[in-house]
Amino acid sequence: MPTTSTFFIVVSAVLVAIGWRLAIKRKLDQHQTVMLWAAVAAVIFFVIYASRTLFIGSTPYNGPDGLKPYYLVFLLFHIVLATVAAVFGITTIVLGYRKKMVKHRRLGRVTSIIWFITAITGVFVYLILYVIYPAAEVKPLFDAIFS
Repeated sequence: MPTTSTFFIVVSAVLVAIGWRLAIKRKLDQHQTVMLWAAVAAVIFFVIYASRTLFIGSTPYNGPDGLKPYYLVFLLFHIVLATVAAVFGITTIVLGYRKKMVKHRRLGRVTSIIWFITAITGVFVYLILYVIYPAAEVKPLFDAIFS
């Protein structure tokens, strides 16, 4: 499931990049369609991630103890960015559908950049937890973070 959810966040970021390019080229109908699919991919990511976290648990950090504080700061940075990106993303979509184009363009640029950074940091979290330092088991969310 972590590989699948990470795949969808990467797809979402790629679609945002394509959508941004379409907007620059003034292909606005295509831009709207691609950005809608980017949002769908992000929602699929979130549903998979939240379901796994709530029903199965979280994967604990399994790397060297000396690196754990750095990982936790990085993880916090990622979580804050993801939360901001989600709120900004919803707001940007609503502004676009309401035809508030000046605000949509201004916020969309910022939202896209935050989304790209969120996707990149999300891939790094995935690599740390599942490729570089894989853990054998999952734990309840707070145990995984604070143990």
